[in-house]
Amino acid sequence: MSSADRRLDPFPWYAAMRRDAPIAQDPQYGSWSVFRHTDVQRVLSDWESFSSRFMGGAQNPSNPIGSSLIGTDPPRHRQLRSLVTQAFTPRAVAALEPRITEIAADLLDATGAADGFDLVGDLAYPLPVTVIADLLGVAHEHRETFKRWADSVVSENADPQEHALQGAMISLLRRTIAEHRETPRDDLITALLAAQVAGEHLSEVDLLGFCMLLLVAGHETTTNLIGNAILCFNEQPGLWQRLRAERDLLPGAIEEALRYRSPVQSMYRVAARDVELDGHHVGAGQMLVAWIGSANRDPERFPDPERFDVERRPNRHLAFGHGIHFCLGAPLARLEARVTLSALLDRYRELRVDRTVLLEPMPSQIVYGVRALPVLVERP
Repeated sequence: MSSADRRLDPFPWYAAMRRDAPIAQDPQYGSWSVFRHTDVQRVLSDWESFSSRFMGGAQNPSNPIGSSLIGTDPPRHRQLRSLVTQAFTPRAVAALEPRITEIAADLLDATGAADGFDLVGDLAYPLPVTVIADLLGVAHEHRETFKRWADSVVSENADPQEHALQGAMISLLRRTIAEHRETPRDDLITALLAAQVAGEHLSEVDLLGFCMLLLVAGHETTTNLIGNAILCFNEQPGLWQRLRAERDLLPGAIEEALRYRSPVQSMYRVAARDVELDGHHVGAGQMLVAWIGSANRDPERFPDPERFDVERRPNRHLAFGHGIHFCLGAPLARLEARVTLSALLDRYRELRVDRTVLLEPMPSQIVYGVRALPVLVERP
């Protein structure tokens, strides 16, 4: 199996590892891979044993994202998270629905009367990045820079321009923060400038880390959720027509897509101390990979896990993580997916993946999705 095939379909490998080596150590590097639901959930949630400070945690002007929410533990993590929680309350997220609906309609209108389009490039990518840019107050014309930089962050293949892209992003955000400091606006950056942690305002590095994390997490997850959902729906004969007729099934279908083809397949941690993990001794300082995509297909947690079932109940997947690092933007991602998929169901009697085009996976073991998703459509 080629590396591309493995990235498109890692699930047989996950099944083999759950069966034969559910907790496995790399003989060369000493890092650990964890594949079962129970163990993945523990690694993600037990922050005292499995730390998120694998990117350093301390403030680093050259890599602000490392000192953001994703790279910190309590108490700092708790302080930082409390500042942005207000932007993702149920009321705040629900208030975004009209704008998301407008963006989806505009993007679909732009495809014209064509019989097909690239669902990722024309819709699933620009929609969430536009929403995040709106939230932050960043100009939309920088979307392509966002995309290249965010892809380089999660990719296994080094972009020769990665350092230049990082520098360009930091410079852009510094200018944006300065503009907001000079002229406050009704957006998240202005709110963060006014916020305080333990009586102190956030440093510029903290602000940069927040913005950069939101630009990555705020679009990679939703982009791939929408694309992966279409891939799942396309494999189920008659499901598109059923969803068109029974819209109350759509939320469950989105949850099942999150489980079945999780946008985030793995997450890293570092052992904060010597710890036992199901009989294995993990030494302090050793890295761990928690395979979320495997946990979400674990038959010990999900009956008949290889079957895509839009009526699966319960569906306690780990697609958005678990514990204190549960994805802050999960309600927004779910809303964006529901609005976008509803718009597609409203507009097209039939939507099929164009199987004449070879799908190219994202070059990442963290993010699961395809670079482009050509679809063919039929209107009512």
